[in-house]
Amino acid sequence: MTYSGPVPAEQIRELPTPELAMALLRSFGAGNTINANNMLRGAEQAFQSNGERDVDALLSRLSDAWAWLVARGLIGPHPKQTDSSWKRVTSLGREIAEDPHGQAKLWAADRLAGTLDPALEEKVRPIFNLGDYETACFAAMKAVEVEVRAAAGLDSSVLGVDLMRQALKPGGPLADKGAHGGEVVALMELFAGAIGAFKNPSSHRTVHFDDPVEAAEVVQLADLLLRLLRRAQQRNTP
Repeated sequence: MTYSGPVPAEQIRELPTPELAMALLRSFGAGNTINANNMLRGAEQAFQSNGERDVDALLSRLSDAWAWLVARGLIGPHPKQTDSSWKRVTSLGREIAEDPHGQAKLWAADRLAGTLDPALEEKVRPIFNLGDYETACFAAMKAVEVEVRAAAGLDSSVLGVDLMRQALKPGGPLADKGAHGGEVVALMELFAGAIGAFKNPSSHRTVHFDDPVEAAEVVQLADLLLRLLRRAQQRNTP
């Protein structure tokens, strides 16, 4: 007779810790009270009964997975047993466990940890957190466009890539007069390329950002561009 642990032994051996942690999380089910010691002792009994050759290593990997879940707030104290070792799957844990893209959303949240530029924090992060990645990416790059136009003092008729080139070209209002010419052009092209790739297409057609990590990285890119823009503004401030 074969006994079952919370996760099959082969998966415990092969999966990276984050994937193993997600498998362990889904094994708990919704609303169940859980306990690390009970989980590990039950797994130990199953592994020994099945004649697994590396019981200690399997248990260590399960322990690592449990710690990974705790560190990310996916399991936490039981509200009625806070002084004991009993835990529960948190609200976030349930949401992530039920979402087939849950792990990708965790990675995306990691990328956007910390404070974004104020132009993004107020308007873009709430949209991103709702899962509307296309709108969040468009809004992030639109914020870059708006801030560059204001900082450069250019007319509202100048748009997109053309705006970036006029603002940041050698001799332009936001160009670094102390930088090498090639660096000035490279920075101009960075801004122009970002707007051309991630803002302009969304202005003309539907662009699907199905990967929350990719969308988070677009928002990160917008945050970097705004950081560089703030630096240019400081240079131009007497």
